Amino acid sequence: MPETTPLVTLLTQLIARLDRISGHLERAFPVTDDTAIFERSIAYLWKPHGPSGRPGLHPVAEPNLIPFEALKNVDRQKALIEQNTRQFVQGRPANNVLLTGAKGTGKSSLVRACLHGFHEQGLRLVEVDKDHLADLPAIIDLLRGRPERYILFADDLSFEAGESGYKGLKSALDGSIAGQAANCLVYATSNRRHLLPERMADNLSYARGEDGEVHPGEAVEQVVSLSERFGLWVAFYSFSQDEYLAAVAQWLRHYGADEESIVAIRQDAINWATQRGSRSGRVAYQYAKDWAGRQ
Repeated sequence: MPETTPLVTLLTQLIARLDRISGHLERAFPVTDDTAIFERSIAYLWKPHGPSGRPGLHPVAEPNLIPFEALKNVDRQKALIEQNTRQFVQGRPANNVLLTGAKGTGKSSLVRACLHGFHEQGLRLVEVDKDHLADLPAIIDLLRGRPERYILFADDLSFEAGESGYKGLKSALDGSIAGQAANCLVYATSNRRHLLPERMADNLSYARGEDGEVHPGEAVEQVVSLSERFGLWVAFYSFSQDEYLAAVAQWLRHYGADEESIVAIRQDAINWATQRGSRSGRVAYQYAKDWAGRQ
């Protein structure tokens, strides 16, 4: 047997130590099959810091879906969004969508209804928090070339003056030098039509700003124009009392109420909305849920 030299011994010890470090790293940051995640769900949340410490898609085990027919008093909005989504899943031209208007009127529910109606045709939903909009180009690159069709969903979207998160959204809407991915669209909801609070002072574009900027209004216009990059605008409005009561009746039937009970509690449902200061599909659902829980 040849005699072991100090150098060979040192190399052997070094290799053993590297093996131990590699083992620890694999246990702490397991390598996952990136393609397998796309088989786990029809809806995902984007998290920039997952269990592995890396950004990625996290499957939603039980997506909160709702059928189109369950949404009332938004027939025009429903038709526009359903048609645009149908074009998208069929590989035809379709637009990014901005849903704006009164709170609780079904904006987010309509997006979830799209997933309910078209997931069997390959539609998938990826919800991206406003704070992570800068990741949108990276998400699109991840999904580019996949056979599924992805709606990137930004809920309750708005920006304050000085925020820069809109830049990632802008890139996703307009495309970068790499071009837009044919299998991705952005659907966003907002209570603000222009995604930014509008003030009278914003019109004074020729007034010098406090920081010395000659045309501060142009900086605001850059963000306001973001909404123009959505090809389809869909507006929602507060419910009338009759529309509100129709939504209440629908949800009460869902919870098993008979027609006699529905008529009997009309005034109670009106009082509920008055106390909340709002008539909407959300308030109708909340009333019906409270009623069902008390029975």
